[in-house]
Amino acid sequence: MSRILLIGATGGVGHRLLPLLVEAGHAVTALHRTPAQGQVLRAAGATPLQGDLMEMDAAAMTEAAKGQDVIVFSAGAAGSGLDRTAEIDGQGPVKMIAAASANGISRVYLVSAMPEAGRGREVKPNFEVYMQTKKQADAALVASDLDWVILRPGTLLHEDGDDAVRLSPAIPYGAVKRGNVAAVLARLIDTPAIRREIFELTDGDTPVAEAVAGLIR
Repeated sequence: MSRILLIGATGGVGHRLLPLLVEAGHAVTALHRTPAQGQVLRAAGATPLQGDLMEMDAAAMTEAAKGQDVIVFSAGAAGSGLDRTAEIDGQGPVKMIAAASANGISRVYLVSAMPEAGRGREVKPNFEVYMQTKKQADAALVASDLDWVILRPGTLLHEDGDDAVRLSPAIPYGAVKRGNVAAVLARLIDTPAIRREIFELTDGDTPVAEAVAGLIR
């Protein structure tokens, strides 16, 4: 059992990941913005912790991470503007790194994005800024001395998982169900031997447990 701070607990990946972590016996502290979200998270088995990534500084993040063994960052601005992208997708992971280091937490997991995202199709304005921000956050985590894992999913689908994925350091671009992202994250968290690795993820035909087991060196 690990004590896990889940950042992005109410998002498309986070709210699917939470019950998997609880079911596995972990004690999850779930960061959220509104009181109503807190009630839902408590009902799901988490300890809710109210906080807004747009307002939290490194000290607040450090306080939130006290007593935790693992930090999972699955939050994202989801195209809601450059300010939010910079603060959530960019500074959010940087604050997570500082919080982990200050609290002696070695294990951190970051949901990022595959570099090919958006290629070959019309994308929203500022998409390149979003991708650059994601890459900068990845680079900051890789440069740290933490035992990090970065998961880069393809195009995220608003669907539950079907236990059929493709997972490797480098794979062709494709889509992936948010439920499959959550399932892979949960399995990675329960496989601490996998660390300091970047993996790309799409839907595929390999069961999650088998796909993750195949990554162990």
